[in-house]
Amino acid sequence: MDSLYILIPIAIVFIGSAVKLFFWAVNNGQYDDLETEGRRILFDDELPADNNAGAEPPGEVEGGNSESGEGRR
Repeated sequence: MDSLYILIPIAIVFIGSAVKLFFWAVNNGQYDDLETEGRRILFDDELPADNNAGAEPPGEVEGGNSESGEGRR
């Protein structure tokens, strides 16, 4: 019973802090756009235009082994 005299005020402080934090988040616009983040993970970002069409990817040398740096023998 004596522990209730400590636990009830602590619970009231926690609830008051949670309510204050919630209203702070609402006032600062944290809940303004709920749809964008949910959709962002579903769709790919647009890729930049490929300006080097037909060019070899970097790191690949014609006729060579890019891992060891040696050419064909």
